[in-house]
Amino acid sequence: MPFRALSRLTHTQAVFMMIVVTLMWSIAGVVSRQLESAARFEVTFWRSAFTALSLLVILPWWRAADRAAGQIADDPGQGMLERHWGVLARSKAFWISGVCWSVMFTAFMLALTFTTVANVLIIMSVGPLFTALVARAVLGQRLALRTWLAIVAAGAGIVYMYGSQFLQAFSDPATQTGGLVAGSLAALCVPVAAAINWTVVQRGQTHGEKIDLVPSVLLGGLLSSLATLPLALPFEATGTDVAWLALLGLVQLAIPCALAVVCARSLKAPEVSLLALLEVIFGILLAWAGAGEVPGPEVLTGGSLVIGALVLNELLGWRSRVGTPRIQTVDRQPH
Repeated sequence: MPFRALSRLTHTQAVFMMIVVTLMWSIAGVVSRQLESAARFEVTFWRSAFTALSLLVILPWWRAADRAAGQIADDPGQGMLERHWGVLARSKAFWISGVCWSVMFTAFMLALTFTTVANVLIIMSVGPLFTALVARAVLGQRLALRTWLAIVAAGAGIVYMYGSQFLQAFSDPATQTGGLVAGSLAALCVPVAAAINWTVVQRGQTHGEKIDLVPSVLLGGLLSSLATLPLALPFEATGTDVAWLALLGLVQLAIPCALAVVCARSLKAPEVSLLALLEVIFGILLAWAGAGEVPGPEVLTGGSLVIGALVLNELLGWRSRVGTPRIQTVDRQPH
């Protein structure tokens, strides 16, 4: 069974798999540019629905393999939903996590319909820094000086990137800035929701709750599709559109989010964070090559400052994180 083999990854195999995971995550932008007539909320509905459907099929096989490999406990007394899909109906943290996923799924696709792929991915890349701030506020975790400096540097990069774009827009009366503002605000919801999600799950696990993020992704997909269904009607997507969105649900979310959890069992948290940043690079390059969406010099400059600050923060924190407890998930969460 292939799922059994995934439970015995070497470090090198986990690194290569994590690179593949980031490549799969990064196809959302270029695929969304291939859609013909699917409207804004319909795009979100179909992707979330196909994600949930894919995980409904994948999770029972995956969890059976994890039980056989000793990754999760084999408890015959579990209810059907918990045993086959990992649904923790009595856990408040599980439900909060599912809501956070639904916000991320919805906000991410909405952001892509308003502004460029590069803008969305660069804003989302600051998720680890938002997580550090939320963890400090909620869990009382102290932030190292390097993290404060990274937050300042990343903030400066984003201010420069957007400030330059707004100045260019204001100099041209024909340019509309509404999409840039709406897309940026929607994209900002993703790292905020991810930070809350990670903090809630970590807090739950420190209190003895065993929360697996993949079933939470399933819940998030269901909630996102239910929330956007009324706004998606009447459906306008062509058959080709639905096929593209089914590809996103399965290949861009369901499969890589499960693989990322497996990678996190073999990689240290800083390794996962650094490798996850490849999504930004892959995503911008794919949108550039596959959809002709060329990032401007202000995006490349500001984005480089953001990514550089994140990479440096992770490298400097490598030693300090050795032996630090972490949840069985990834610092960068799927969207």
